[in-house]
Amino acid sequence: MSKRKAQQASGIVRRTAGAGPGSPQGGSQVGERKQDLTIKQAREERRRREQQQRMRAHQQAQLRKLLLSVGVVVIFLLLLGGGVYFLIRTGSQGQAQNQQSQGRPVVDAAYPPVDQVYCDASEQVAVHYHAHLSIYINGQPVQLPANTGIASDCIYWLHTHDTTGVIHIEAPQNERFTLGQFFDIWKNEFAELGSGFPSQLDQASGWSVYVDGKPYQGDFHSLQLQAHELITLAYNSPHVQPDTVYNWGSL
Repeated sequence: MSKRKAQQASGIVRRTAGAGPGSPQGGSQVGERKQDLTIKQAREERRRREQQQRMRAHQQAQLRKLLLSVGVVVIFLLLLGGGVYFLIRTGSQGQAQNQQSQGRPVVDAAYPPVDQVYCDASEQVAVHYHAHLSIYINGQPVQLPANTGIASDCIYWLHTHDTTGVIHIEAPQNERFTLGQFFDIWKNEFAELGSGFPSQLDQASGWSVYVDGKPYQGDFHSLQLQAHELITLAYNSPHVQPDTVYNWGSL
């Protein structure tokens, strides 16, 4: 081998030996690769933690929405249940009262119940009180006919015995009775008594109404009858003085 070839071979060996892992240059490259790997792993770990935090926040938000929805539904059901209970209870009470009345026999088919007011075979004594009614039409007094509500074989819970204007309320149970119920009995079953049923009583307007001498506002047909109540109705009668006293005697 010539001297020049020997020197080239020797240089190749030295360069190869200098580039190995044990050389300073090889060690630096390995360190850089490890550092890059560590940074990459740290970034991936940070992204993983951030993703987990976002997932937990989303789950907590969904849980709050669910709890809120459940709370709203529970409150709605409680309110609905309370309303249903109230309606059922009110309906049951009303049905019980209606059954007490509707279960009564009709004594005379010619005198059926009027506005849930029955015509019984005899006067009732469980509830017994009286109200007084004075009627004026066009400035003239109109007498309440005697025996309004009294048939040959039965007597309505609302009736009269004479022309004094006293309405007798005699019922088997305590109920609210109105002036309109009495007028319906008079109009539908006893219109032939006296001078007949005044057509003006069908009207709600045009009347001046007084209760115990004081003006009454509203439809007098809905006026509830009370014990020893003084009712004055005046149609086209502006100068009528309402009743303030009445001699009830033993009534």
